[in-house]
Amino acid sequence: MIKQFWIAGLMALCLSAPTGAQEFIEDVNYVRLSKPQAVQTGDKIEVLELFWYHCPHCFYLEPYLNRWLKNKADYIEYVRLPAVLTGSWEFDARVFYTFEALGVTEAMHKAYFDAIHEDNKLFVTEEQVAGWAGEYGIERQDFLDTFFNSFYVNSKVETARKLTGAYETDGVPTIIVDGKYRTKVSLAGGHDELIDLITYLAAVAQEERP
Repeated sequence: MIKQFWIAGLMALCLSAPTGAQEFIEDVNYVRLSKPQAVQTGDKIEVLELFWYHCPHCFYLEPYLNRWLKNKADYIEYVRLPAVLTGSWEFDARVFYTFEALGVTEAMHKAYFDAIHEDNKLFVTEEQVAGWAGEYGIERQDFLDTFFNSFYVNSKVETARKLTGAYETDGVPTIIVDGKYRTKVSLAGGHDELIDLITYLAAVAQEERP
């Protein structure tokens, strides 16, 4: 008798389990920005990640995003944006754009993340970052000159600060899809769910394009 009840209960659980892809609900799993923002990606759907190098949640999300990038649809373009939620966050935004200005982002982005979260390096000054970057073949003075004196870096950091506010960001990591939808891991329900939600919102945004 107990076995029959157990089997019946198991069947009920299986029958009640959702089938097919997860449904995502506006204002539950994602929100629509009150004021849509222009995208940087032209005809392609922009998937933009707001992150902070010292955020462990951003570091933990990286492998999921990297796997997604290998299989994403061709109509999607991924953009990184260092969030500037406080004045102290500007330091890491400046590091990111210094890498970008020097053309070493692909080599240094993960390395900097790893140095902070795996090697427990404390980067408090630009001199410390420059010394560490020298281990990867970046000239110390080139890094420092670009960090302080590059018009590109200065303008990009200022734009990042403004966009952080325009995207109504309340924490990181945050994902903005096509300048109009905002979501994050906690809203999606998990890391894998976030990846599914990004794909879903990108498809919705593609349908909404003129």
